[in-house]
Parts: sequence; structure tokens; C-alpha cells
Amino acid sequence: MKKVSIIDVAKRAEVSVSTVSLVLRQKGKISQATIEKVQAAIDELGYVHNMAAANLRANTSNLIGLVLHDFNDPFAIRVTASIVNELENQGYMTVLAQPQGNVERLEQGLLAFTRQGVAGVIYIDAESKTDTVPAAINESALPMVVVSQSPLNCARDIVMRDNRQAGSLAARYLIERGHRSIAYIGGDTRCLIRHERLSGYRAALTQYGLLPREDFTPACREDTLAASAVVRDLLESNNKITALLCHSPNAIIGCIDAINQVGRTVGKDVFLTQQVSLIGFEDLMINLTTPSFTYVSSASEETGRQAAQLLIRKLKTADLPVQRITLSGQLVVRGSA
Repeated sequence: MKKVSIIDVAKRAEVSVSTVSLVLRQKGKISQATIEKVQAAIDELGYVHNMAAANLRANTSNLIGLVLHDFNDPFAIRVTASIVNELENQGYMTVLAQPQGNVERLEQGLLAFTRQGVAGVIYIDAESKTDTVPAAINESALPMVVVSQSPLNCARDIVMRDNRQAGSLAARYLIERGHRSIAYIGGDTRCLIRHERLSGYRAALTQYGLLPREDFTPACREDTLAASAVVRDLLESNNKITALLCHSPNAIIGCIDAINQVGRTVGKDVFLTQQVSLIGFEDLMINLTTPSFTYVSSASEETGRQAAQLLIRKLKTADLPVQRITLSGQLVVRGSA
């Protein structure tokens, strides 16, 4: 069967080859009627546009490299899905590298991207215990945007979320509902996300004349049993605590387990002393608990969109100044607080 060419499409649509090319590349001022005529010819003939060949001729690329630090990180996975969706909507394709924290594999991945002719790279950093990126990221000649869950010291364009705002927003909501004894549960002591949320949490308490207490902010391992143990100890020694901020999904499960163990329930009524209100910082568990979970959104989908759009702007605009975009989460009120 003869391969359908762009010339065949032009003949069927009764337009020039250059017009078909402009329609395929979505360039130039082409009337809607002509676009529809060309598209109809493409559909009738079954023409498949070879983007790789077109990019080679034009010395451009529609390939974007994604470096995913951790496949197990929920935020990174959601951001990746949003990035891929936005890039595909803009006519780009993605190739993936997962160095798993190995510097040599990261360098090999970036080299492979260069050889494949990617137009640019988005680096999704899931490391929350350091405020720097690998040297290979800073030194790469490829156009690049970094996505981070916390502020970074690097020369790259960055899209990140505002953890301090999230901690403040959650604490202020609880205080305004009448809570006066609020604890923050979980996170490693070295975790920058935890430090930033605690900064916002403490600022909110201070703003309302409440004294932050160090014993109300226990850190723990990232597992449900550890979270359950520290929460049970905390509630048994401080029965006036009426609200908990949960660092992670594991902390959520641990908090619920501990609340049940001490004979209390999860709920939003501050005047019922047996109830404990819960707020999380992820939108992953809202359908898995009863009552449904109140949370500050991680803005993962918007983070992905912003990162993809920023990289596209960098590719289209020479000498675009370095940008640092910080995204705030929104409070989603459900049944737990």
C-alpha cells in the first residue's frame, strides 16, 4: 500500500503543500475553512504526520525529557501526570529518566536526552532533606525547569509549593473554629517541608495569642505504626488537644488509629471533647476515611501545568529571565475538621 504523503493531502484538499505544512504545525494565518478542509483530507487519506522528520528538517524538537526522582512519591506522580498532559496538549512528547538518587545515572540520563535531541528538561525533585539540586542539573546546557516541594538554592527556573502558607492556612482555620490546643504530627526532623509547615503553624498560633509548644509537634518515622504511637502518647498526656495537623498520608492513618485507641472520635465539633479534628496536606485519602478528610491541597496539578508552560515559554523566548513560581494550596473542607 502506497504511503500517503503531504503532497497527496494538498491535492485532495486543493491547497498548496506549504498550506498543509502550516496547518500541521499550527502556524501562520490560515482560515478556519481551510484548516477544516485540510483536516478532512488528512482523515480521508489516513495521513500520519511524521513529527520527528519535520523537527529534523526544521532543526527543532518536540521531545521533552522528564527526570523523576522518586516513583513512590505521590506528589511527584501527580505532578508528572499533569506535566505530560499539558505537554501533549501543546504538541510535545516526553521521555523519562529515573536516576533513583544515583548521580552517575542522572548524568547518563541527561547525556541520553542530549543525544535524543530533546528540546528541554523538567526535573522533578522529591528530595525534602536538602535545599540543593545535583551539580549535573545546575551545569546542564539543556533548557530546564525544576519542580520542588520546598525552596531550593539553584540557578534554574523553579516551580514549588508554599508549605509555610499551607501550615498557616490549616492552623488559622482550626483556631477560627475555636480550637486552642492544636498539634502537628509526623515528618522527619530533617524534612524541610515539615520545617516550613511548622513555621506557618507557629506563626498562626502566635498571631492569635497562643503559645506554640514543642511537645505538640512530635516528629516520627514515615509509617503508620510510628505515627499511631506518638499520637496515642500525646493524647493520653494532653487530653485537651482537640485538633491534629497530619504531615503525610501515613500520619493520617496513624492519627485515626490512635484516636480510636484512646476512645475518642474524628470530627469537627470542637465543643464535643471526645472529638478530634484532623487536617492533612495531601488530597489522596479523602475517599478512604469516614468522615471524609479535610485537607490543604498540594496544588500538584497546577504545579505540573505551570512547569510545562514555563518550559515552553523558555523554548519559545530567548533570554527569558529566570523565574521562581510559588504556588499556594487551597483548603478543602470536609467532615474531619
